[in-house]
Amino acid sequence: MDRTILHCDMDGFYASVELLEHPELKHVPVAVCGNPENRHGIILAKNTHAKKYNVKTAETVWQAKKKCPDLHLLPPHHYKYKEYSLKINEIYQRFTDMVEPFSIDESWLDVSASLKLFGTGRQIADTLRETIRGELGLTLSVGVSFNKIFAKMGSDYNKPDGTTVISRDNYKQLLWPMNVRKMFFVGSATAEKLNKSGIHTIGDLARTDRGLLTALLGKQGGMLYEYANGLDSSPVCRYSEREKIKSVGNGTTFRRNLIGIDDIKVAVTALSDTVASRLRKYQMKGAGIKVDIKDPDFKVISRQKQLSAPTNLAEEIFREAISIIEASWKLNAPIRMLTITAINLCDENEAQQLSFFDENTASHEKGEKVERAIDDIRARFGENAITFGRVLNNDIGIDPKDNRSD
Repeated sequence: MDRTILHCDMDGFYASVELLEHPELKHVPVAVCGNPENRHGIILAKNTHAKKYNVKTAETVWQAKKKCPDLHLLPPHHYKYKEYSLKINEIYQRFTDMVEPFSIDESWLDVSASLKLFGTGRQIADTLRETIRGELGLTLSVGVSFNKIFAKMGSDYNKPDGTTVISRDNYKQLLWPMNVRKMFFVGSATAEKLNKSGIHTIGDLARTDRGLLTALLGKQGGMLYEYANGLDSSPVCRYSEREKIKSVGNGTTFRRNLIGIDDIKVAVTALSDTVASRLRKYQMKGAGIKVDIKDPDFKVISRQKQLSAPTNLAEEIFREAISIIEASWKLNAPIRMLTITAINLCDENEAQQLSFFDENTASHEKGEKVERAIDDIRARFGENAITFGRVLNNDIGIDPKDNRSD
């Protein structure tokens, strides 16, 4: 018996979330972008009205404004997107525990075991769309099919705010006439290779001998043959079994280049605070610290070190990151971007016992009490309620709230 799989894809997610607080902009072209003054002048998302002007994700702001002079620009708030993503996935779990997030705004659902409770796949998809619109004010498009790949392609078929069922009876009619570039996992380079071999549509791909595709593209060729012919059998994972976080990091491109240890300490303080608070939120500790440094010529160096004991404290992450930078970077050389990442994560309850001397153990415990008290204050009074003095009124473009929450 075939499975019933849904792929739920939020419509213009970033822009839609931002418009919840700007209803006056609902019927005009809107894009979410980084701040050009902070050298983040790239389009991150756009609404349907901006799409009509061919505004594209990842193009520069000036390119988008050239196409659409009346384009309204809004800054991103990544913590909001994360909060709404969690709310959306909680709604999905009312219908099934087989929920597998694919990105912050996309998830697969296997509702095979839920059909007797909630109706057909189409009915469940429509109920989800109505529920999310009613409770959160957002819209999504849903693909319904017998495998994950066709469900994913179905969610793209009738955007925005649509449900598309791709069945064994209609998939050749719906999908095979489409350009091969529309096939999931076919990028521009792969499409070019396929086109040169006379493969222009998904139907062409499906009818091509699998051996020829493997000779042309390697293992990917065999995979694409299966996908085009509806032979994907990959399972949808339970939400509780999704892959564990392997690292927690935060990076910033600065409004101006960092010069000297004082600038570096301001940046590392803010980034370490972000990483530490996230680790505590996830109830994890990092047994290693990695630092990535990008200079104005976009050259990047990456250095890391193992810690004597895992940590989720900003003070300890700061100390180790500064140590790495001092050992590997000329402090008077300009820094365009800096990223601090906690690696080799472990559950905080399973972390190995501290191997410090007694006085260091006492210092760690004191630091943990202080930083968890900071977490409590921020939870009660907002993210900006308390921060490190060194970060206040900086001129390098760090906003403590946005840094901590994205």
